[in-house]
Amino acid sequence: MLMKEYRICMPLTVEEYRIGQLYMISKHSHEQSDRGEGVEVVQNEPYEDPTHGKGQYTEKRVYLNSKLPSWARAVVPRIFYVTEKAWNYYPYTITEYTCSFLPKFSIHIETKYEDNNGSNNNIFNSDAKDIERDVCFVDIAYDEIPERYYKGTEDLRYFKSEKTQRGMLKEGWRETQKPVMCSYKLVTAKFEVWGLQTRVEQFVHKVIRDILMIGHRQAFAWVDEWYDMTMNEVREFERATQEATNKKIGIIPPAITISNIVMPSLTRSAPSSAPTTPLSSEAPEFLVIPKDRPRKKSAPETLTLPDLREKRSTSTIPDNDASGEPSEPKHN
Repeated sequence: MLMKEYRICMPLTVEEYRIGQLYMISKHSHEQSDRGEGVEVVQNEPYEDPTHGKGQYTEKRVYLNSKLPSWARAVVPRIFYVTEKAWNYYPYTITEYTCSFLPKFSIHIETKYEDNNGSNNNIFNSDAKDIERDVCFVDIAYDEIPERYYKGTEDLRYFKSEKTQRGMLKEGWRETQKPVMCSYKLVTAKFEVWGLQTRVEQFVHKVIRDILMIGHRQAFAWVDEWYDMTMNEVREFERATQEATNKKIGIIPPAITISNIVMPSLTRSAPSSAPTTPLSSEAPEFLVIPKDRPRKKSAPETLTLPDLREKRSTSTIPDNDASGEPSEPKHN
């Protein structure tokens, strides 16, 4: 198990982001979906928890096969999906991810939102606070983003919102920007396979960090599209977009049973603030075949032919036999 805490700040308030998060997830999922690939919404309904009160439960299947890098497509089934289950008691959410063919793999994300610049070091006051973990600040404007995900319209160094007049974020903006909020995400990746666990879990966290970066960038880059929406309006947008997305990808009957993995000390909550994003096209280091790997020799490098000169002294060998096959090699 590898746990990291991510802190992602945005020039928004927690109340504003409640709308922006729902809008961004729906729009991004629709854009990334195509026939047979993308995000299928299985359930999206109100849910009530005795501890956290009223919220929203969602279940999605994320079909990824064509978006996987070539090294991964070689080892996964043709129909491959990740199941997302989420409980949203905003400003507190929990999201679980399990894989349709890897029962020992899971991702657990606990999220809390606060109106500050990431300065709360004790926000997760559960048993997790005693577990050693890295704290990673993600700067949505100045951290490096993979080139394949870059869009000039989403570059927050140059984007300025017409409706809020916020934007064109300068270096160090977290210390001076008003308003500012922070998404605190406690992410646990598990891949309980001996010999691969550490490297796979590290690779998963790299992918998650990219996803969090892209999702939060888009939430602010699209602010003028959702800023005036009410909760009822964004829920209607969410419903209509989900229907369109399901039609766009087509409903694919699953060929693999989902493994229900129970997480320890689990409190139920909701959809994460990050959308589904294609994985890296580069294989992790432990799956790369070394270029200088010596080749196996299945046969000797030279072949010694019998000397036919003695036979020629007693018999004549034709250029081709009756079958039309070439004759034995001639020696000078």
